[in-house]
Amino acid sequence: MKKTLFLIVAAMLSIATFAKKDTPVSKWGQLQVKGAQLCDQDGKPLVLRGASLGWHNLWPRFYNPGAVKWLAEDWNATVIRAAMGIMIEDNYLENPQFALQCVEPVVKAAIKQGVYVIIDWHSHSLLKDEAVKFFGEMAQTYGNCPNVIYEIYNEPVEDSWESLKDYSSAVISEIRKYDPDNVILVGCPHWDQDIHLVAESPLKGFDNLMYTVHFYAATHKQYLRDRVEAAVAKGIPVFISECASMDASGDGKIDEGEWGEWIKMLEKNKISWVCWSVSDKNETCSMLLPRAKATGGWTVDLIKPWGKIVRRDLQKYNR
Repeated sequence: MKKTLFLIVAAMLSIATFAKKDTPVSKWGQLQVKGAQLCDQDGKPLVLRGASLGWHNLWPRFYNPGAVKWLAEDWNATVIRAAMGIMIEDNYLENPQFALQCVEPVVKAAIKQGVYVIIDWHSHSLLKDEAVKFFGEMAQTYGNCPNVIYEIYNEPVEDSWESLKDYSSAVISEIRKYDPDNVILVGCPHWDQDIHLVAESPLKGFDNLMYTVHFYAATHKQYLRDRVEAAVAKGIPVFISECASMDASGDGKIDEGEWGEWIKMLEKNKISWVCWSVSDKNETCSMLLPRAKATGGWTVDLIKPWGKIVRRDLQKYNR
């Protein structure tokens, strides 16, 4: 009887261990950057593909463990981005407690699901002191979790690359006091378009950094793909932390042809990409209808056209 019980328990543990090992983080572990490439704990190249939640202060209802679980299990996302709003009403600066009440459940749920999670300082304005303080706190809290990626400035607009280098050095230095190795994403000028400026003068003295480019396929076409590939050829590690298939406004028609060209280029160069956004606004880039539940379980009739494309491609490429 004891032997039979032992075999049953052993089988259950084996099944549980197998299931646990089947998650992105259990497979790839501590991410690292080698040259222009994001790699796993063994130095093997990998590509993260996932979805970004919309601004926490506009769509807080999707900031919950159920939504994260559904994106990981049904959409096959290997990374979830938590876009913590630093602008618009009720943002982090005005209401930090509410912001953390939104973001931290997403981070903890991603850790539980075994997927990677981007903590995104979702701002268009440079706020160095505030960002240093926030990311120092995040690094102290989550620095021992290989799941966590820090995006220290969503989309600089008017800032020069030199001012962004100064800002980034300060924020990165604070993170590295507590977290020596998790990947950090650095924004570049002009809505994350001017990656060529980064290629001319990248940051020095830091490891495991990547630089973000954002694109909206109906607006940003071959010229930006050429910039990205030229930067990668110079050894610049690029991470697409926000992208979609319509106009840069987030509205207008979906351009599936240009979207396909982007995906072809990203996959060829093994560049990670995260799609915008899990939200329910009446605009093209919002993936869900307002009647979709906050906690997942989104049937096809609740997913808008762009969301269907994202789900399709995540399921296709994250096999």
